[in-house]
Amino acid sequence: MNLCDERELRALLGRHGFRFSKSMGQNFLVNPEIPVAIAEASGAGKTHGVLEIGPGVGALTVELAKRVGKVASVELDRDLLPILDETLRGVSNAEVVQGDALKLDLAALAAEKFPGLSPIVCANLPYNITSPMLEKLAQTPCFQTVTVLLQKEVAERLAAPEGSADGGAFSLFLRYYMEPEVVFQVSRDNFLPRPKVDSAVLRCARRARPAVETDDEPHFFRVVRGAFLLRRKTLVNSLSAALPELSKERIRDAVISCGLSESVRGERLTLRDFANLSRLLRET
Repeated sequence: MNLCDERELRALLGRHGFRFSKSMGQNFLVNPEIPVAIAEASGAGKTHGVLEIGPGVGALTVELAKRVGKVASVELDRDLLPILDETLRGVSNAEVVQGDALKLDLAALAAEKFPGLSPIVCANLPYNITSPMLEKLAQTPCFQTVTVLLQKEVAERLAAPEGSADGGAFSLFLRYYMEPEVVFQVSRDNFLPRPKVDSAVLRCARRARPAVETDDEPHFFRVVRGAFLLRRKTLVNSLSAALPELSKERIRDAVISCGLSESVRGERLTLRDFANLSRLLRET
């Protein structure tokens, strides 16, 4: 069965009485070249155990299983389980885990499913869980790479260089732990149902250590988030709103002490700038 042939896919879904769920962000690939390209972009090999999130009907699952030691696919939608039972029949190194990936202990799951293998992530990630899922994966150190298909605009924003107007608090959060890059783009015409936006594959490689040293990580991220609270305002004004316990004068002095203009906006700062600023704001 060609899981990316639209006619065969519709017949498969029809046999099982499946209906797409907008709330779950379900869009299945109908171009067989795309799952192959995603699996190859992940760099997955026989020494890897791959966590897949949202396998759909298993098109990417099958391609990953051809390359790796083991695939564990987490699927929330129970209506897809009988379909996956059919499409993955005979794929001995693929296993479906029913559950919510946002609630599961993914490190424990990887340890259980991938003994002796190096855990990585590869997925056509449901659009509706992109940010919380990437946040969770970035903070799960056992996954050395994360390769995901996302909305194109989101992928480009997450891969934006530090100090770019295209970036934001979350892109800096991701860069703190990982090195993201957009590998290739995928037109909306490659999906059923056809989404309103194009997509792109984002590959994130884990850093050996965080991008910068911080003496208080929660405070560091509070400053980063605060810098974008009022994005169209200056960094000083935005942080004044985000850190009400500090006076505007103290924040302005700290910004200037970092060698930055008091009129700079948060989007222009690098992670190192934020590390320096966070330290000064704790000391003042």
